[in-house]
Amino acid sequence: MNMNKSENATGPGGNETSDISKARLRAWLQILKVSRKIEGELREKMRVEFGSTLPRFDVLAALYRERDGMRMSELSKSLMVSNGNVTGIVDRLVAEGLVVRLPVENDRRASIVRLTEAGEKDFAERALVHESWVSDLFSDLSSPDADALIRILRTISHHNEAPHHD
Repeated sequence: MNMNKSENATGPGGNETSDISKARLRAWLQILKVSRKIEGELREKMRVEFGSTLPRFDVLAALYRERDGMRMSELSKSLMVSNGNVTGIVDRLVAEGLVVRLPVENDRRASIVRLTEAGEKDFAERALVHESWVSDLFSDLSSPDADALIRILRTISHHNEAPHHD
């Protein structure tokens, strides 16, 4: 990325006051707008088509990726939500026979949650439909554009994962 001195100008306290700062703010607002719109559409489709929720789908997806199962704390961390939020969903999935809780050896307080065979089958079917919904929502994006968007978002993500020193 090319930046000249005027693009990097900073104001009091190190805040950027240039056009690049405003462009970045507009980019953030656009990301937020698009993300909310897409998430809202996926939530509605999940509700209408499957009588289900996006958080429930996310739990199933996380467990599908970790076939040996996950501790509840790992599941919560991977979904970036509290243990309490995941517990209710897992309770319902256990009651429906889609997930099992297994005890952790040497730790009576902990359990591993894992998809059952029925859970794997249920998720695999929903995942195919979900993928088609996402593909439809992004249908105006070419493959090279999708790759470019992924690179940009990863750049932002990696920058924000790095420790910041004030």
